[in-house]
Amino acid sequence: MTMRPDPTFYASPKLAMEAPVEDFAYTLLLCPDCSKPDALAVIDVRPGSSTFSQVVHTVSMPNNGDEFHHFGWNACSSSLSPLTGHAFLKRRYLIIPGLRSSRIYIVDTKPHPTKARIHKIIEPEEVFKKTGYSRPHTVHCGPEGIYISTLGGGGKDGTDGPPGIFIMDCETFEILGRWEIDRGPQTLHYDFWWNLPRDYMVSSEWALPPQFENGIVPTDLLSNKYGHRLHFWNLRGRRNVQTIDLGANHQMALEVRPAHDPIKEYGFVGVVVDTTNLEGSIWTWWREGGRFHIEKTATIPAEPAPKEQLPPLLQGFGAVPPLVTDIDLSIDDKFLYVSCWGTGEMRQYDVSDPRKPKLAGSVHIGGIARCTPHPNGKAYAGGPQMVEISRDGKRVYWTNSLYSTWDDQFYPAAMPAAQVMARAAPGGGLELANDYWVPFPEGYRAHQIRLEGGDCSTDSFCYPSV
Repeated sequence: MTMRPDPTFYASPKLAMEAPVEDFAYTLLLCPDCSKPDALAVIDVRPGSSTFSQVVHTVSMPNNGDEFHHFGWNACSSSLSPLTGHAFLKRRYLIIPGLRSSRIYIVDTKPHPTKARIHKIIEPEEVFKKTGYSRPHTVHCGPEGIYISTLGGGGKDGTDGPPGIFIMDCETFEILGRWEIDRGPQTLHYDFWWNLPRDYMVSSEWALPPQFENGIVPTDLLSNKYGHRLHFWNLRGRRNVQTIDLGANHQMALEVRPAHDPIKEYGFVGVVVDTTNLEGSIWTWWREGGRFHIEKTATIPAEPAPKEQLPPLLQGFGAVPPLVTDIDLSIDDKFLYVSCWGTGEMRQYDVSDPRKPKLAGSVHIGGIARCTPHPNGKAYAGGPQMVEISRDGKRVYWTNSLYSTWDDQFYPAAMPAAQVMARAAPGGGLELANDYWVPFPEGYRAHQIRLEGGDCSTDSFCYPSV
């Protein structure tokens, strides 16, 4: 630790946009049949480099069957908090949870991304003992520690008690304990994020482990038994202050994306599917009069398709649902990107007016029925899934895998790992980059992406933009 803040910590969103661009991307690779360990791939994203869009380093793990999912940094711009910050930490370690194994890896990215290596491994027994939770999922760097959400409670199948969030020390990586003091009606978990100066957190819901580990359970979906609520929390008090039900037909409220500028008290959540019509949707929440409010602000319809083009799971419906599996918000809070994993579309919405999103751009690649190839002619199996935006908002990266068993249900043919990039126009519009196509090793699928120096779903800011 040095006595100078990390230059990749930014006081405001505007300063983050003006910072140097990323040179490397980090992508999680999972082995769906567990025949070899999951891995972290380091990708060169420097235009003009002889290894542009190629894997230049790989960190393979020592265990099989982890099922890597979402990961994050040990420290980020939240460290500049004027109240509880650790401003002299460094954005150095990647915290990588195994969703299936409940094991956590700490990877050191210094002195250079191409020399990244395992620093520490936290075995699942420690997670269970200190938190009572299992299936760690999402990592966020907070001003006083590392926050990790879980999808399972205790017991072998993760249903002994509700899942929640636990905190890890950001220097020693010791697990401290569960975060919640009063969870209120919260019994399911998925994503979470916050507005630090406004002192609130929002969390969402997916499912309990028996509902996702072996694939989607159609009877549970059609019975509306997956998550459909948002929970709002007092961040310092660690208590649930309000829960909003989106309606049981709005199944799987997943990624939450609060506005980056802390002045703004609103954000977005994506809903995977409406069981009444198969559409996906975007919802906007805001706080007014001391209460949180939410409304559906954009919908994406299902696309009719002949039975022979559909996997068995969808043949009875005669259509492909968009399956909104990820969303991401540009750091200037202007554009919201929406992954339609089922229809093979990446949508870009202008959300300058957060309650009136306007479709500003769209590209198709992959998709259950469309099977749209990349502009370079190569086949892209799966659809747009985990999406990450560069700090300056000019490059949008995404991968193709959701979760191994769900991949197999919706895309029964082979799904090799894929990562692409689109260039975004300042006023709106997307175009896939012909020269960006990452060749990954065989036998892997690609999930979440992190960008060197931070990205749009990593950092939370403590000061307003000027």
